[in-house]
Amino acid sequence: MGIEIERKFLVDHDKWQLLPKPQGCIMRQGYIVNEPDRTIRLRLAGDKAYLTFKSGTSGISRREYEYEIPVNEAAELFEQFVKAGLQKTRYCITYMDKLWEVDVFEGDNYGLIIAEIELKREDEPFELPEWVTTEVSEDARYYNANLSLKPYNTW
Repeated sequence: MGIEIERKFLVDHDKWQLLPKPQGCIMRQGYIVNEPDRTIRLRLAGDKAYLTFKSGTSGISRREYEYEIPVNEAAELFEQFVKAGLQKTRYCITYMDKLWEVDVFEGDNYGLIIAEIELKREDEPFELPEWVTTEVSEDARYYNANLSLKPYNTW
């Protein structure tokens, strides 16, 4: 069983703009199943595609299983099964030996920037970069699955 332990934070836009960044990866993701206790996500990321199964969240943890699938099949699945989705560019930044994934959202979620860190355990210590602000780990509005249904710009 795969376990995802993830904390999410909002990002200070001004500090983010000044930060040197690696090349981002453009992502399109949609949801085949989007229920409070489970999601099935389809993601196109650059030249790769993934099908991911996630359980409901308990605190900052949940079960997660992810499988790479052929890109052409992912495109077909998007057309046939995805009802709601979103677009973003992901930047991977290492800070104090921890990997941060920073998502800059587009479309109806434009203006939202979220930084995520995956941990090995819920109480694992880490330091916050100066460009990170408010924690939103347990605010369901910021879950990608929910952003696909109720985008940031409609709040």
